[in-house]
Amino acid sequence: MGVRDFTIYDFIHRNASLYPDRDAIVFNDQRLTHKAYKEKVDSLAKGLTEAGVRLEDRLGVVAHNSDEFMILYGAAAKIGAIILPVNWRFQPDEVAFVLKDCKPKFVFAGADYQKTVKEIADKSSFIEKCYGIGGGQMQAGFMEFNSLLADPGDNDAPDISANAGFVIIHTAAVEGHPRGALLSQANCVYSSLTAISDYELDQDGCHICILPLFHVAGLNLSISMMHAGGKNVILERFDPELTLKLIEKEKGTVFFNFAPILGMLMDKYEEGGYDISSIRHLSGMDHPDNIKRFIKLAPDAVYHTGFAQTEAMGVTGCPIAEKPGSAGKPTNLARVALFDDYDIEVPVGSPGEICVRSPTVFLGYWGLEEETADTFRNGWHHTGDIGRFDEDGYLWYVKRKAQKELIKPGGENVYPIEVEKAILEHPSIAEVSVIGVPDPKWGEAIKAVCVLKSGESVVEKELIEFVGSKIARYKKPQQVVYVDALPRTEGGEIDRETVKTEHGAKY
Repeated sequence: MGVRDFTIYDFIHRNASLYPDRDAIVFNDQRLTHKAYKEKVDSLAKGLTEAGVRLEDRLGVVAHNSDEFMILYGAAAKIGAIILPVNWRFQPDEVAFVLKDCKPKFVFAGADYQKTVKEIADKSSFIEKCYGIGGGQMQAGFMEFNSLLADPGDNDAPDISANAGFVIIHTAAVEGHPRGALLSQANCVYSSLTAISDYELDQDGCHICILPLFHVAGLNLSISMMHAGGKNVILERFDPELTLKLIEKEKGTVFFNFAPILGMLMDKYEEGGYDISSIRHLSGMDHPDNIKRFIKLAPDAVYHTGFAQTEAMGVTGCPIAEKPGSAGKPTNLARVALFDDYDIEVPVGSPGEICVRSPTVFLGYWGLEEETADTFRNGWHHTGDIGRFDEDGYLWYVKRKAQKELIKPGGENVYPIEVEKAILEHPSIAEVSVIGVPDPKWGEAIKAVCVLKSGESVVEKELIEFVGSKIARYKKPQQVVYVDALPRTEGGEIDRETVKTEHGAKY
């Protein structure tokens, strides 16, 4: 560790010295003070090292949120291992792809996912051991999480650079398969500085962690609160009633949401009996009507908006009331510019690709050197999104670049090509174009416009369930329509823009 490095483990160590008796992690009936959390991290770090885990070895996790998940993140930070959190909504083939892509030495699986992980591990040569995590009954072939806890002994931290890889989060599938975005500890530390500033995080703060820890938003805000010396209250999975109870009991001050979380919280709140007056900040994506409704219920809370992605974390942001409809201004650690297709910067008011220079920009796509080089061309991270700046310096989101078309149902990223590939596996489908359409509950919904093969037929529900059996169910279309033919460009390709014009407003 260099004299100028500052890692995630450094603020775990710092918190244990400054706030030893204050809560760091709350999960169900478990409460860990900052001192106890560090002790658990130290113990697991020593156990992992004794089990053979070395710098940059990957540790896969397929599990819901838990205190053990947070301990594993801390231990990996200490020894320089890389956490590979897998979206537990994935179908088994998708889980297998992610694990094969990054080849973790150990895999930690929750009770609901051990069967899938065991089947994958039995067919792989790279997974050496499987461990349970998060409690519940363990299947054969899995070892107890606690079996890795060891006496930390002298407890010296290894020499880990802040620029070492820390977590690989697989983003949506641009070309049919997800790409693993490698984030460093420095990326997370710098990003947390922005969150600490924007959300006024300190040792008295309390993050209600309702997003999954495989998602960059849930992980980033948890690390940010830890960096500030505050408390993370971890929910295994989002539950509106439990969330409201924990906000009241633990005096929650901040949380992150994606549609339809806010609507579900308010519906439950209006049944009566909950105190959410402690909330000071929240951020995320939701329908403007839901945001206005929430602010009426919690008038002291500030709702933040912005533009972010896994590869760069927060890029722009501001309180939503500051410039309604915008994505805010560049963060205090980001330089943002808009470029045309020839990488020439566009003038104010003109649309261009959102490009970023920031210490929060990821290290690259795991195992994909050409894609990484293209993304970082000319010394900028190219996000693949189009925006425009107004004269006051606020960014306005326009759309996704055509070759990186993206749909965001409930905050998840879904690329149409992945859904289209799954649909085309059905023997009755000849052609398909998948688009996003407005949806009041989820923000955006997936719609498939299909052409049937001659003499074939398939009912909408059957095709939707067929897709749900192939890829994660949040990627399946909510609506299917059949047409005689799809519009074509002059080059003979399906004209997605015309499809959106003809079918995009209909849901």
